[in-house]
Amino acid sequence: MAKRRYYLTARLPDGYVKTIGPTPAAFTHYWRIVATLANGGTEVFWGHTASLAEAKRKRIALDDAARQRGWRDHRFEIVELERSDTPPD
Repeated sequence: MAKRRYYLTARLPDGYVKTIGPTPAAFTHYWRIVATLANGGTEVFWGHTASLAEAKRKRIALDDAARQRGWRDHRFEIVELERSDTPPD
């Protein structure tokens, strides 16, 4: 029997929407780091995890990463993924 596939959608507070899928993975949360570089540019890192606890652990090394890369500032966000059987409009 084939694995069921879902579309996973993350809706961030700033209005950004990221859709993942179709995938059989059991991801529950999406995380995103938006970093402001020393030259004023922006760099974005993102991923998805199987639990909220796993997503929160991504924050642990964030301050060290910011220092090593010379970021002026950064924002770390976590949102719960919405699961659907059909792609979003």
